[in-house]
Amino acid sequence: MSVTTDLTPPTSPRSFPEPKAVLTLLKPITWFPPMWAYLCGAVSAGVSPAGHWVAVILGVILAGPIVCGMSQAANDWCDRHVDAINEPHRPIPSGRIPGRWGLWIAIAMSAFAAVVGLALGPWGFGATLVAIAAAWAYSVEPVRLKRSGWWGPGLVGLSYETLPWFTGAAVLSMGAPSWPVIIVAVLYGLGAHGIMTLNDFKALEGDRQMGVNSLPVTLGPERAAKLACVVMAVPQVIVFVLLFFVWDRPVHGLAIAVSLIAQLYAMQVLLRDPKGKAPWYNGVGVALYVSGMMVTAFAVRTLEAWP
Repeated sequence: MSVTTDLTPPTSPRSFPEPKAVLTLLKPITWFPPMWAYLCGAVSAGVSPAGHWVAVILGVILAGPIVCGMSQAANDWCDRHVDAINEPHRPIPSGRIPGRWGLWIAIAMSAFAAVVGLALGPWGFGATLVAIAAAWAYSVEPVRLKRSGWWGPGLVGLSYETLPWFTGAAVLSMGAPSWPVIIVAVLYGLGAHGIMTLNDFKALEGDRQMGVNSLPVTLGPERAAKLACVVMAVPQVIVFVLLFFVWDRPVHGLAIAVSLIAQLYAMQVLLRDPKGKAPWYNGVGVALYVSGMMVTAFAVRTLEAWP
């Protein structure tokens, strides 16, 4: 009896992907964070959007549907074995996207992203190439940083928040952003590590079986949730200190403080049942987190280069 070693999806009667399944593969719900971060970057640049609307709109589309969509396709292709355990109804393991179509879609979108990035000038193009490389490094063997509960969420947080924020500011200002912009972009990207850790709760069983060492797997749900809360909160405390005490933006700083206090309350709810409440927190707590990003963007847009 022969043994099948190819772990590609089983043969499907379909020859071409189901159109609705392709949209599901690209996961539109995940597009918002990088799109929002790009807008935060555009705001924080301190440049009037008049005359730059094409760069703003094109950058938002590139950050969300194109680059983030591509990253989701690449991740689902590389995760098809885990998904067959956790979520067999997904487009690839279910056969609605047959054969190697998931891989071809991810590759084609990578090339398309690079072409679109050219339209945003050297800063936009360079950032796009970095984003493409990060997406594949996260998912594909032998690198597959997703296997690490530290490197994987860190890379995603920086790619979803820091990189598009930096890109939006650089594209509109047509040069390197100021240090305040870079600092807050990095801080919010680091804080997003916690958000990504909470997102790993939904794949806990499959990750454990397939050797993906997410923090919920290696630390357990309770400890991973506590760590995620700390990682999300600390950068926001630093942002508050910078705005209130260093950059003379007390009103914006207080707004960040209020948002953080509300998040701390939500974190208490999360910690009572980390696995059960993680999806709830990803709706409530993350909304407060990203609101603070835009408040911070408006705060730093008028700052001179610092220090």
